Amino acid sequence: MSPTMGSAAVGPGSAAELLLQRLELVGAQGEAGLCSLEAAEALGLEHQVLVGAVKSLQSLGEVIEAEQRTSKKWELTPEGKEIVQEGSHEVRVFHSIPSEGLVQSELMKLPSGKVGFSKAMSNKWIWLDKTSEGGPRIFRAVETVQDSVRDKLLQVEQGEGEKLEEKDKNELKKRKLLAEVTIKTYWISKGNAFSTTITKQETDLTPEVIASGSWRDLKFKAYNFEALGIMPESGHLHPLLKVRSQFRQIFLEMGFTEMPTNNFIESSFWNFDALFQPQQHPARDQHDTFFLKDPAEAIDFPMDYLKRVKKVHSQGGYGSQGYRYDWKLEEARKNLLRTHTTAVSARMLYQLAQQKFTPAKYFSIDRVFRNETLDATHLAEFHQIEGVVADYGLTLGDLMGVLKAFFTKLGITQLRFKPAYNPYTEPSMEVFSYHQGLKKWVEVGNSGLFRPEMLLPMGLPDGVSVIAWGLSLERPTMIKYGINNIRELVGHKVNLQMVYDSPLCRLDA
Repeated sequence: MSPTMGSAAVGPGSAAELLLQRLELVGAQGEAGLCSLEAAEALGLEHQVLVGAVKSLQSLGEVIEAEQRTSKKWELTPEGKEIVQEGSHEVRVFHSIPSEGLVQSELMKLPSGKVGFSKAMSNKWIWLDKTSEGGPRIFRAVETVQDSVRDKLLQVEQGEGEKLEEKDKNELKKRKLLAEVTIKTYWISKGNAFSTTITKQETDLTPEVIASGSWRDLKFKAYNFEALGIMPESGHLHPLLKVRSQFRQIFLEMGFTEMPTNNFIESSFWNFDALFQPQQHPARDQHDTFFLKDPAEAIDFPMDYLKRVKKVHSQGGYGSQGYRYDWKLEEARKNLLRTHTTAVSARMLYQLAQQKFTPAKYFSIDRVFRNETLDATHLAEFHQIEGVVADYGLTLGDLMGVLKAFFTKLGITQLRFKPAYNPYTEPSMEVFSYHQGLKKWVEVGNSGLFRPEMLLPMGLPDGVSVIAWGLSLERPTMIKYGINNIRELVGHKVNLQMVYDSPLCRLDA
């Protein structure tokens, strides 16, 4: 084979020219066309190189015609090729047995021992004396043998495999000595625009070509109106929506029921008073909360419950001395954009108290609003994730256990708990996780047991405890751990540092 005709040295263009010259030659000899496999062999090319040349010529128009054909042939497996060289396993076993016989354990150590012993016994070429001294011994049962397996494989190797009987092919295939392979070839013939030389077709009609008039002498490639264009980039779900779906699935797997959070507007009563948060608390200031002008006040309250809330605030009760201030209904009636979804939890717990108590687990994921000054680390709204469990005798240990199970499902296993203060939980804990990327402990949530001053006015039985926790969907650790690989979920490249530095994710937010 000459250097210019090796598969590695022949490019698609020169291979195409060689194919056209071969097609011209067989046409002069009266042949209607040629097979790509035979052409590759005649030209000294690999078949795949020739197939590439065929496809290249097809793109030029009607230079050639190519019809794809499929055929099947039998080929030897590597083990089959070994048998052609060295003989079948059973023949090798037969020849390894001397006239005085061979101990079976020694025979089994031979490379062809196990397979050859079985086949030779089946052919009745050997026999086994189990009573022989020193263990079972194998002797020849015949003087000579014919290696029919090797003969059949040799016949296939010489291209005469089709002469074998079907049962012989199936037997050799079962022994994994023979394999049926599918060969895809092309029947190549001359096209209407056949030529032995290749003229490059133009693909671009440029302003310069039009202005000079040279387009009249150029041959342009035909447009393929059936060709698929480049798929436009489709939209992707926002990363936070995907994180939200993951959180929701975790809550559902843990047996929680989703709370209705479709009301963004709450009264101050449900947002603050029902949670045993005093009316002079700084969170009620207009600098922290969005109050509504229209409608400015709520008018519908469960009055018996409202009176109990008023009493525990102003006079105390249920073992508490309260806040000792003049509780005002007009403050409780003020409408606002909810500052947390705990207002929804309060409504759900109140409804739970109005019926025969049964343990319950609730969760919510939705928007809340804070009257923040917008800057690089603060937004006026974010998404709060909240979980609530109500049952008899729940303790701080139960809370820590539920939190560990919850965060483990997110892939967060390194947790720390720090005592904290909340108006409506006692004891209260902040939850921290070690951030592998930032190499530091970061806060991921807040938690605690709801105070009796909040629960007992609702009408919940003595002995019922409620554990709860909340976190923000936008916290950087939730982004890091909650979606595992933000690039994969977004669907395209993302600058992770840009994500971490965004207002939604800043650690000091």
